[in-house]
Parts: sequence; structure tokens; C-alpha cells
Amino acid sequence: MQPVEKKEKQAQTNNVIPFIPTGDFYFAKGVEAFRKRKFDVALKWLTKAVETAPDNPLYQCQMSIIYTETGSFHKANQILTNVLQATGDQYVDCYYLLANNYAHLGLLNDAKKFAVSYLDKEPDGDFSDDAKSLLQLIEIDDDMEDDDWELDEEDELLVYQETVFHHLENSEWDKALALLEEMILLFPEHKIAHHEYTFALFFSGRKEEAIEKELELFKEDTNNLYSHTNLAVFYYETGNEREYEKHIGALLNIYPMHEQQKLRIAVTLARTGLSEEAYNRFRMLDKGIVKSHISYYRWYSMTAYRLGEPSKALSLWEEGCRRHPKLSAEEGPWNS
Repeated sequence: MQPVEKKEKQAQTNNVIPFIPTGDFYFAKGVEAFRKRKFDVALKWLTKAVETAPDNPLYQCQMSIIYTETGSFHKANQILTNVLQATGDQYVDCYYLLANNYAHLGLLNDAKKFAVSYLDKEPDGDFSDDAKSLLQLIEIDDDMEDDDWELDEEDELLVYQETVFHHLENSEWDKALALLEEMILLFPEHKIAHHEYTFALFFSGRKEEAIEKELELFKEDTNNLYSHTNLAVFYYETGNEREYEKHIGALLNIYPMHEQQKLRIAVTLARTGLSEEAYNRFRMLDKGIVKSHISYYRWYSMTAYRLGEPSKALSLWEEGCRRHPKLSAEEGPWNS
């Protein structure tokens, strides 16, 4: 027989209720870290909260605020827009948060539109004073530059570019295609949109159509960087080595001035197996400019791993996951 004391201890152990964290627990932890300005930690907790309760708009709004604080305004706006669509305008604060983000991006027309919407719906809301102050600042800016809102069209173009960039970086091809179709109708002279359209078209599965459209663009301008990067990837993916060699050869001799174009070439080289050439291009990039691109971390880490630098690959991957939590859902470079 067991001693009485031992039996009592065992009974107590059997009655212990396991602690199962809830969304509110993760949310509280995230808010605590946010108040301490530990934004990376706060984002991890909020991500767990959203995963636990994906339909809770409060968790998503708080996550958007963290992205705003870290300067990732397009990510914040995407979350807020989704919340408004899902709740039927129930979370009116989203309008002010959107207004604030667009103001930071310099898109004052959109900032004004959302600030007015917020005040129409919540004239005495928590952010009403802030919304009024924002509108006053926009009016002052209008007075200083009377002709500035010839930029209405440019303003709208920037919003499209920002949102399309987000979808392309996250491989959300169908969403990107829908926006790009609108963008091409509204801004037919914006050539980059046409190239981005063929890229999204190819990876959505419509490969022959994408190649055909890109070749039409290439005939118009045989020196176009985007045509060379797209066709190099398309022909590599479809096994047309001869045509691939032609376009990748052209890229190896191009050294653009803009960081986004430099990154596009580096990613193209990495995608098509030219690891050493890609690695050299990645090392030349200004990280401060390209760190907002998931593709920078995805393909740079993969290239480093292929060249026998696993510690550098891991460091890049971990930093990428901190800056872009969606990256953590993908397989790391060691599984590619």
C-alpha cells in the first residue's frame, strides 16, 4: 500500500488544471510589449492572438498599430481595410487609423477622405480631435500648394502601387491580377504595371498567355529591364534554355542605379540558379531601402545557404521573419 502522504500528493497532481493560453492572454502580452516599445515581441504575441481568434477585429487593429509604429504603413492599411470589409464598418476607429497612415505616406487626398469618414460616423469619438487636427494640417498644405492636387491621379496611382506590391511580395497572384487590371485601365501609360501583370499571370498558372504578352512588350522596347527579368524567369521555369540564356545574359551586364531594380535582378539570378552572381548583387544592395521587400530576405537567405553559408542564411531568414511574419509560414532555405 502507498503511504497516505504520497496518495494525497498524487491526488493534488491529478487535479491540476492545465493552462491553455487564450487570444486575450496573447493580446494582453502584445499590448504590454507594445507599451514598452518592444515592437518585434509585440508583433509575435499579436500574431498568436490573431491565429487563436482570427475573427476578432480588436486583435487585428492592434496589430495594424504596431505596423504603423514600425513604418510598415501598407501592411497596416491592408489589415484595417480587411477589418472594415469583414465587420461592415463596425470598427469606425479604422477610418482614423487609415487616415493617419495615408498622411504618413504623403497621400493626403486619401488621408482627408478617411478622416472625414471617421468624423461623419463618430463626431465625438476617441479620435475626433486628432481627425480634426489632421484635416487642419491638410488644409494648410492645400493653401501652400494650390496646384498640388493636380496630383490626384498620382495619389491614386501610389495607392495602387503600394497595394499591388504587397500582394506580389506575398505571392497573392489572383489579388494582384485583379488590382493590376484596374490599374492598367486607369493608367495605361504606366508600363511597369503591364510587366507586373504578366509576372502575376505566369505564376497564377496562365504561363503561355504571360509569355505572349511579355513578348509583345519586349518588341516595343528590347532594352527594358522588366522584360528581361520576366522572360528570363519564364523561360527558365518552362525549360526553354536557349531563350533563357539570351535574357539572363543581358541582365548580367546591367547595373541599375535604383535599389528596387537592383533587387529585381538579384532575385531573378537567384530564382534561376545563378547563386554566385545573385549573392554578389545582394551584397551590393542598400539594406535600408530594400528591407521592406520579403523577396530580399527569401532569396538572399536561400542564395547564402546554397553557397555553403548556413549561419548567414539563418540570420537573414530570422530577421526576415521578424520584419515580415508571413515569411515564417514558408519553408526555410534549408528545405528549398
